[in-house]
Amino acid sequence: MASTRKPTYRPGTEPRPGASRPGSGSDRVISAQRSIEPEGDSVAAPPPGATGASATGKSAASTASSDNVIVFPEPKRRRQRRLVMWTLSIVAAVVTALIAGAVFSPALAVRTITVDGTTLLTPEAVQKALSGLEGKPLPQVGEQEINELLKPLVQVRSATMEARPPSELLVHVNERVPVALLKQGDSYVMVDVDGVQLGATKDQSAVALPLIDAGAGATNTELFKAIAAVLDTLPADVRAKMSTASAASPDAVELKLVDGKTVVWGNAEDRELKAKALEALLKMPADPKVKVSVYDVSVPRHPFTK
Repeated sequence: MASTRKPTYRPGTEPRPGASRPGSGSDRVISAQRSIEPEGDSVAAPPPGATGASATGKSAASTASSDNVIVFPEPKRRRQRRLVMWTLSIVAAVVTALIAGAVFSPALAVRTITVDGTTLLTPEAVQKALSGLEGKPLPQVGEQEINELLKPLVQVRSATMEARPPSELLVHVNERVPVALLKQGDSYVMVDVDGVQLGATKDQSAVALPLIDAGAGATNTELFKAIAAVLDTLPADVRAKMSTASAASPDAVELKLVDGKTVVWGNAEDRELKAKALEALLKMPADPKVKVSVYDVSVPRHPFTK
């Protein structure tokens, strides 16, 4: 800010008698005043208590001061973060609307129920049990509900589902596997490893399953459980060659083949290994010079025939 010093002259005071004159002895004292010129439109702030024109000057000064405030731009990172948040909010709202529309849309209602995996049951029996799902939107159908509806069908162990929009429901049925027959009166009842009755037949030869000896008693006994566990371990083609299964105790299970030969199984330990050993013995070519009547796999690492 430019400033000027304007020398002014004013009468000096006479020195007291006896006082020496300063400087060169001139009777005038030269003093200087500093005068500051305002820049542009700046107006000096009025003294306290000023009114009228002074207030106007104060307002003008305030306006000029506010015009000189520097406004810094918003940081780029913050602006980008705010934009991302707005975008995510919009996308979430759109996705929520689409999901709600799909869940409750009648366009995705179940109209066709397809069933696979059935052997003991017919697909029509399963479809009838699930008929209550028709008209329900596919996204609202769950596997828990399907398994609840199929509980009356004892042949079904479990089921899974596959939705095929817009209107098809595919149900994969996992049936129980019959492992033996039980004699009940004039009929033969198929049972699985848990003793669940899966069907009945009058003709034993119509079903390629071994008959559990009546000496094993009811399906909840230890003997039945031991025999059923052995039969459940056998491959299906080996189990089909069995005629009967019995046990003097849970540690002494024996099987009879349809050709009259005996399988000494023993206890329930190493069932998988014993099953593989028996399968290997049955696949051995027959030697006409050596007659085999017993396959012993009670020690599966050292099976033998006699």
